Amino acid sequence: MDEDFSFLQPMDLITKDVCELRQMVKEKKKNLNGDRDKENDVDRGHEIEHGRVKEKERLDREKERERDKERVENEKEPEKQHESHPDKEMLTVQEEKVNSKPEENGVLQGEKGPEPMDIATTSASESFEIPNSDVTILEGHTSECNHACRFVHVHGVQQVLFWHLGGSGDSTARIWTIADGTSKGGAQNGPLNVLVLKHVKGRTNEKSKDVTTLDWNVSSGEGTLLATGSYDGQARIWSTNGDLKCTLSKHKGPIFSLKWNKKGDYLLTGSCDKTAIVWDVKTEEWKQQFEFHSGPTLDVDWRNNVSFATSSTDNMIYVCKIGENRPIKTFAGHQGEVNCVKWDPTGSLLASCSDDVTAKIWNMKQDKYVHDLREHSKEIYTIRWSPTGSGTNNPNQQLILASASFDSTVKLWDVELGKLLYSLNGHREPVYSLAFSPTGEYLASGSLDKSMHIWSLKEGKIVKTYTGNGGIFEVCWNKEGDKIAACFANHTVCVLDFRM
Repeated sequence: MDEDFSFLQPMDLITKDVCELRQMVKEKKKNLNGDRDKENDVDRGHEIEHGRVKEKERLDREKERERDKERVENEKEPEKQHESHPDKEMLTVQEEKVNSKPEENGVLQGEKGPEPMDIATTSASESFEIPNSDVTILEGHTSECNHACRFVHVHGVQQVLFWHLGGSGDSTARIWTIADGTSKGGAQNGPLNVLVLKHVKGRTNEKSKDVTTLDWNVSSGEGTLLATGSYDGQARIWSTNGDLKCTLSKHKGPIFSLKWNKKGDYLLTGSCDKTAIVWDVKTEEWKQQFEFHSGPTLDVDWRNNVSFATSSTDNMIYVCKIGENRPIKTFAGHQGEVNCVKWDPTGSLLASCSDDVTAKIWNMKQDKYVHDLREHSKEIYTIRWSPTGSGTNNPNQQLILASASFDSTVKLWDVELGKLLYSLNGHREPVYSLAFSPTGEYLASGSLDKSMHIWSLKEGKIVKTYTGNGGIFEVCWNKEGDKIAACFANHTVCVLDFRM
């Protein structure tokens, strides 16, 4: 477009087709023709505001350089004591120059706590690069962006599923069969090892059916049914051989999130239409619609088989229960859109993250948050609980919360004390995805800087890294912990062998 996007509202962009949008822009242009003077005034105002922003950025940079200089001078004495490790010291100083805020490199100054993890630069991580011989590249999608992936076992065979988010008529999800053992390396795009789940028959000009979210119904470690959510507001349930079993229609807007309960009898969907719906899979009918939010529902997560949490652009979090007509708990405290909600492994604590630059931890015993986690400097996109602590397969390890932000860092939190444990600063662009290994020993992070890092939580450093040809939107481990899948923006998924 030759004009700015102020002609359109965000809701217009995801609910109207291109023709409608063009007509709206055309009509609004006509309305502007009669008032050019006002438009010029607005433009001058924008220039003045732009100048103010630039000046503020310049002043901020000067202040940051002064703080960096003071920090380096304060650390000269400790550096003399560490002359026996010059490489490590040089690495830390280099990273502090790249990261604008001193506190992002670990625990805030003046606070007592563990030392920050070793910070890896690109040159230092080359020796940890996963070789191409340990990488299998899955190709097949034809459009802009592969958005996420899941490992699952079907009839004892390991499979990885990823779905597509983009245009060009490629409204599909794909199931790939992955051989056990180590990868042979190279691209795999033949027809024998992939099932294509088409959401549109043939080519179509109708409203987009692009897939936005998916979840496996996993029973006893085996995948039995797959559910996908789409921009057309419909959820679809597929068999493990790729057959469409049923289509669930009631939402009036795109589905942004979708989850099976642990029992596998209910499917939960959250939509742009501001509602969440619980579906009875056996009857293929909706069981209850929850209409509490005043903005689009961004995320949903089951607490147990009958209750769940929802988050929204309205800054609110609701805990709902099947059969109840009002939320059983309301959590208010965020000052921005709540991007993600996740219950801990036991369903005792709920973590949330927001555009307000904070993550928060809640419990059902009180209305106010238990901890307010405020060390990030930009929006927090996602959070993950470690598979550790009481009630998990790793009961002797500490329960940890990880958060990923547009400030390019990953932060690990002590959830009992509500304190920052470590700041992981290996990325150079926003971090979109996190995944703990099944044992909780390792954390994988994927970023728009095209790299995936695997961090050892015990050693406190990057132990493996892989760089692809596009930004990474999702990473996931298989249940054995010896393979990791990463979704790249260049239409591919890479399956990486992991061994130490």
